[in-house]
Amino acid sequence: MKIVDILTKDAIVANASVGSKKQLLETLAHLAAEKTGLDERLVLDALTERERLGTTGIGRGVALPHTRLSGLDKIFCAFMKTDPIDFDSVDGKPVDLVFLLLVPEQAGADHLKALARLSRLLRDDATAADLRHATSVKALYDLIVERDGDDI
Repeated sequence: MKIVDILTKDAIVANASVGSKKQLLETLAHLAAEKTGLDERLVLDALTERERLGTTGIGRGVALPHTRLSGLDKIFCAFMKTDPIDFDSVDGKPVDLVFLLLVPEQAGADHLKALARLSRLLRDDATAADLRHATSVKALYDLIVERDGDDI
């Protein structure tokens, strides 16, 4: 699985301006509902519940909110570059690069593979810096595709 297999250009937001973690999750839920046909409230509730279990802010300005959802037939991924916001990240730093991952309840190991793939991409300091400097959806998408690496 490659990121390009689960992320499309129309699920990328280049320059979001959200004021809080709650607003960010609401914006992601709206985008996901728009692209998947799922109920926006269902998506938001699932993401909020996942955050209650522990933050998905993995550090270094990156968050990977993710959850399993019934009614989803394939993995959905979105990417958002935003103004830095407090996300209760493990390192206490604000978040500005966010990958959303929604997976079907029965996704099994694909969920973990996708999370690992996204984490690996954003763990690279040069890639994270280049994503922060990109200003358009096309530039962000092209960078993600270019840096995604070999299939796993």
